[in-house]
Amino acid sequence: MLEEGRPVLKRRKGADRRPSALALEQAIHQRLPERSLLDTLTRAAYLTSWHRHLGRASGSDPKIRGDALGRYVLTAYAYGANLGAAEVARHMRGQVSAHELYTAGNKHSTADKVHKCSADVINAFTGLDVAGVWGDGQIVAVDGSQVDTWENNLLAESHIRYGGYGGLAMRFVSDSYIALFSHFVPCGAWEAVNIIDGLLRNDSEVQPDTIHGDTQGQSLPVFGLAALLGFELLPRIRNWHDLNFYRPDAATRYQHIDSLFGDNTIDWQLIEKHWTDLLRTSISIREGRVSSVTLQRLGNHSHKNRLYRAFRELGRVIRTVTLLRFLSEPGLREQITAITNKAEAFHGYAEWLMIGGKLIGHNDPDHQERVVKFNELLANCAIYSTALDITDVANQLAAEGYPVARDDLATITPYIQRTIRRMGDLVLDLAPPDHTPTTRLDLEPRVLFAPRA
Repeated sequence: MLEEGRPVLKRRKGADRRPSALALEQAIHQRLPERSLLDTLTRAAYLTSWHRHLGRASGSDPKIRGDALGRYVLTAYAYGANLGAAEVARHMRGQVSAHELYTAGNKHSTADKVHKCSADVINAFTGLDVAGVWGDGQIVAVDGSQVDTWENNLLAESHIRYGGYGGLAMRFVSDSYIALFSHFVPCGAWEAVNIIDGLLRNDSEVQPDTIHGDTQGQSLPVFGLAALLGFELLPRIRNWHDLNFYRPDAATRYQHIDSLFGDNTIDWQLIEKHWTDLLRTSISIREGRVSSVTLQRLGNHSHKNRLYRAFRELGRVIRTVTLLRFLSEPGLREQITAITNKAEAFHGYAEWLMIGGKLIGHNDPDHQERVVKFNELLANCAIYSTALDITDVANQLAAEGYPVARDDLATITPYIQRTIRRMGDLVLDLAPPDHTPTTRLDLEPRVLFAPRA
């Protein structure tokens, strides 16, 4: 649509949910069982054995009093809910001391170990049929959420965009609602340069190839790097009309969209000259020899750096194509909005599970990173447990003859809060699940009575 000779994108209204989907959601919510937050962690630990990654750095017997499963479940609860070891120990009535939880949290846990714990839950969640109904895992949204901290530490800073003082929890949320990776960075960090680094550090079996993010997720060098690494970077771009569209050469003209392009052209010789360097750098980043944040350092040190300029020039090519797709494909814009909304919803869900509040009361960056990753683990365990319950209830409804359509089931989010008890007495129940939950959906109506001959 044109206004005063300039193209304008009108906001599209999302499709309304079908009445059958709303009715199915209500029927499922009425039957979902209530579980305490500790029970969801314990249930996920029995089913996925996520706690096996925690322990001493030496790999020897942890030598902790009592059952290791119970100790690590309480540790994940204490740090993931941001309650702290002392507060959890107070409510356990002598079953565990604050020192024992501190030991499990500080000596048996690292950010990498907690990430591996979460990867086990992600892999188990991906094996559920209902996860495939929500998404195939090939699309991920990257978004940051501000987390308050004390002022006197290395990562904390104020930022006008977030309106607070602290750091940024960067989360990578799959189109199937599960979080694949979390990282704690300063608020002023450019999100684009952390996108690739986070995707390459994802240890789960879910390996997305399409990245959506907010407007801050775009950067010319990162567009080029993502293309070389095999990722498709498709951020939401609010200020697209202020960006340059680059012509392949000065002589190229277009019949209908020429007004979008200025006089800027691509320097193909620069890309060709440094093509080997671009590939070598991309391989080094993929193999973990160099961090993708290096591109930001190159840009900060000198925009005349030839490698930086080559990545930027390749990024101009990729971003121009991306901008044209963004303008011409309404379905792509709807997809970007839908998946970024899931990421924002995950932020709200994870923050809701932070019973102790959003303030991380510690100045150690390693501690702050562990809190963010434990919070991701806590949220993923709750999502996994809820998905299992949704599967059971959907199968029950179908067995009773209730019409359960996959398209309707796809609109039901696992970020359900009303079935999770966050408050009350802390009771650690280490009994195994009373039955092995099913991972498969059986939505075909069953014939309860055979017809008479």
